[in-house]
Amino acid sequence: MSPAYLLRQLLGAIPLLLAISLILFAIVHLAPGGPLDMYTDNPSVTPAALEHIRRAYGLDRPVPLQYLMWLRSMVVGDWGFSIRTGRPVLAEIADRLPATLLLGGTAMLLAFLLALPVGVLTALHRSSRLDHLLTLLSFSGISIPVFWLALMLQLLFSIMLGWLPAAGYTVFGDASLGDRLAHLAMPACVLSLATAAGWSRFLRSSLLDVLRQDYIRTAYAKGQTTAGMLVHHALRNALVPMVTVMALDLASIISGAVITETVFAWPGIGRLFIESMDGRDYPVLMGLMMTGSLALVLANLAADIAYAVIDPRIRFG
Repeated sequence: MSPAYLLRQLLGAIPLLLAISLILFAIVHLAPGGPLDMYTDNPSVTPAALEHIRRAYGLDRPVPLQYLMWLRSMVVGDWGFSIRTGRPVLAEIADRLPATLLLGGTAMLLAFLLALPVGVLTALHRSSRLDHLLTLLSFSGISIPVFWLALMLQLLFSIMLGWLPAAGYTVFGDASLGDRLAHLAMPACVLSLATAAGWSRFLRSSLLDVLRQDYIRTAYAKGQTTAGMLVHHALRNALVPMVTVMALDLASIISGAVITETVFAWPGIGRLFIESMDGRDYPVLMGLMMTGSLALVLANLAADIAYAVIDPRIRFG
């Protein structure tokens, strides 16, 4: 893959990000309520102070002008200040991003380690009892609501058994590896199960398509074992279309596992999004949504790179 191709892809994403930013900005500002609602019912906030806040954040100007001012600041790296906390938006996101990366990275790893054997077994033993059982479990994983599964795990492992902490990132004053793993266990499992179920079904379908190809029959005819056929031929080709699905899921997880982080009080991007939405914190909301959009663009670019790594026949000029 040439650097020129990567540069063209990045430049081509600029108009897309501009269009996304315009749509998101309009939706955020057209939503009922506003960031100053928390002050209007507070008798200690005078009308003069309210007007000062409105002018400080440019809320007294027309929405198109607000967008142009926000876009100019965004381009130069000044994402503004949070209306709720007064802190820079970049600082707010940077503080929450490590927790989301830890949770999302762990969940993605668990999902892949679970989906790979399930997808392979269901493809190799098609229409068998094992296939039916794993298919039932996969559809159950896709269908179960995330918030319900999270609450059931909290009830079982935290309240009834007392094995794991119910919520939080760490115990106050304790940042040991064991403590972090204990807090990470349940949210990572909840986030990975639905993802693993979807991936296993996609891998099964892709692998079944590969197993029907002539070169697989040729490999068997030459005495290739099933394990050797999977490692050297089938899996590499079956994983190529799956890369796109994994890249899109990775972008969505990095953007913020909203439900999981909210239920487990995980201090990540998803919980920050809920807090900002409740407070109509326009600058933080726009920063989070544009971060998610950029993550999606980069994930698609990473998928293109992964295509070329997995299948040497694929070339991007």
